[in-house]
Amino acid sequence: MSRITVVMLAATLFAGCATEEPNASTKDYARELRPGESALELVTDRSQYPDFRAMWAERQRVRAAYEKGLEWFGKPSSRTFYPFEGLTHERVRKSLARLVEIIDEASSPEEFAGRIALEFDVYRSVGWDGSGTVLFTAYYQPIFDGRLEPDSVYRYPLYRLPDDLVKAEDGTPLGRRVGERVVSYPTRREIEEGHLFDGKRLELVWLKSALDAFIIHVQGSAKIRLDDGRFLYVGYAGKTDRPYRSLGKALVEDGRFPEEDLSLPRIRQYFSKHPEQLRDYLWKNESYVFFTATGPGGPWGSLGVPVTPFATLATDKSIFPRGAPTAVETVLPVPSEGVVSARPFVALTADQDTGGAIRSPGRCDIFVGIGDEAEKIAGRTKYEGRLFYLFLKADVAQEGAEGPTLGLQDSRP
Repeated sequence: MSRITVVMLAATLFAGCATEEPNASTKDYARELRPGESALELVTDRSQYPDFRAMWAERQRVRAAYEKGLEWFGKPSSRTFYPFEGLTHERVRKSLARLVEIIDEASSPEEFAGRIALEFDVYRSVGWDGSGTVLFTAYYQPIFDGRLEPDSVYRYPLYRLPDDLVKAEDGTPLGRRVGERVVSYPTRREIEEGHLFDGKRLELVWLKSALDAFIIHVQGSAKIRLDDGRFLYVGYAGKTDRPYRSLGKALVEDGRFPEEDLSLPRIRQYFSKHPEQLRDYLWKNESYVFFTATGPGGPWGSLGVPVTPFATLATDKSIFPRGAPTAVETVLPVPSEGVVSARPFVALTADQDTGGAIRSPGRCDIFVGIGDEAEKIAGRTKYEGRLFYLFLKADVAQEGAEGPTLGLQDSRP
């Protein structure tokens, strides 16, 4: 954490968490795009660019993320996701590569910012309201104790992906295959209360808390400390087609505590005092997540490359180009000597992961690390800001045969 210059439970868990604006609860951050509307618009006024100079100090962190992204763009499978709204595979790949060169070559914040402004087109997410407002939350990789076999303490399983779950080619859950039909998958309650997986040995690991298991469902990965001292690394394998509902929002709506108090520590505190209510609240979220053992080196994003703390973003990949270089201007909470304070977070980033419940241009999730310190940040992050995408200008990228130049909407009046 010392590397941070400035500064959800994850995005989906704290969908009802408070921002600094009193009417934040009335804002529809989940607003979907209208037919024919693009998630990105060209920024034509340079005064509206993000402060690239402020991103200079932490440039090496994002360089590591861009190198991972270039590895993904080098795989033939990455081409299946392009062209994307006029963006070609080669243009986005060259954008990453050129940013790595600028990071290595620039000798000052001013030169760094100047080169980016000169060589790149800057696009901005239209946000939830069409004016660029994006709600930023955060996610992390938790560390919990677990066992490979259940006992009287470790009674809550994480399941492997069942054979009957049907997904589209891009991973979108479609339901459950029953004979020749595909029907909606059973709810979280039906899975946990019933005997859907009895005898199938789909249990990957057992945890001692239903809330711990739920947190892993939201975060999408975890390090599980086994009784012999080894770690089991688990990652997202798929989810059901059932709708997601925020645990935090449900607690606030029921008046369990005020919206401004919502955080992961507050949720833990509430259920430590009211454990009898936990199951009913977890079952309000019908969606269910399945896992796979991933091995060390992660956690891994949806591109199949390791995510980078404070550099990897998770977005809606149906409306944003995967693997693209990005930049954010928002706020993050920073814990220091027992006190958490909000500080500006202005950084180059990379769109390298998918938000399981993020389905709009007004939502974005920032990966903030592993373990307890990361949890303190993720559990309190819910701030508005702006999300940008950076693409080499067409003449700089020297595109030719692979496709047309970017055809996204323009922000001119």
